[in-house]
Amino acid sequence: MNSPLESTILFHIGPIAVAQAVVTTWALMALMTFGFWLACRRLRVEAPGRVQVLLEWYVELIQQQIRDTMQCPPRPFLPLIATLFLFIAMANLSALVPGVEPPTATLETDAALALIVFVTVLVQGVRSHGLLGYLRSFASPGWFMLPLNLLEQITRTFSLMVRLFGNIMSGAFVIGIVLSLTGLFVPIPFMALDILTGLIQAYIFTVLAMVFIGAALHEGG
Repeated sequence: MNSPLESTILFHIGPIAVAQAVVTTWALMALMTFGFWLACRRLRVEAPGRVQVLLEWYVELIQQQIRDTMQCPPRPFLPLIATLFLFIAMANLSALVPGVEPPTATLETDAALALIVFVTVLVQGVRSHGLLGYLRSFASPGWFMLPLNLLEQITRTFSLMVRLFGNIMSGAFVIGIVLSLTGLFVPIPFMALDILTGLIQAYIFTVLAMVFIGAALHEGG
């Protein structure tokens, strides 16, 4: 069995090795894009269909979560937060498809997701308080705190990556071991637990992203 830190290489494009996690990521992005285009092309104000009702419920749920967590109008952050949760949830649950390696079980994908949050925090902090005002917030309550506050920005981004990677990788690894030892039907309880874990980890990652962005909006100045 391969190391859980290694991703399966499917093919090469010249000298570039393309891993299964990359292919799965692009497949999920294509599926989300096509699915939302299909669902949103015929939106109706009166007598909306079931898919539209489900989408509106999801959007309203995310908006309320943004209001509660970030204490700000949800509209500017709705695309990022809604997409982040949905992609991570789908990526986590892709482990249930036989032979598919979930992208979130690789460090590269989780590092990219954490980097998106890190950049968003910096951009929103500068946009809300100006460059000097946001930089000044790192020196609160005194300049002696500057190194620690800067280190905190890096370590909490790193913790986002490690938390998601550890939970999803371990779940996929355990299911793979049990499946190889016992056959197809015995891991079903583990798969049910993996569904719950995947959704919870997507929620935790998204909520922490909102907490970090919200802190950048309200601190400093």
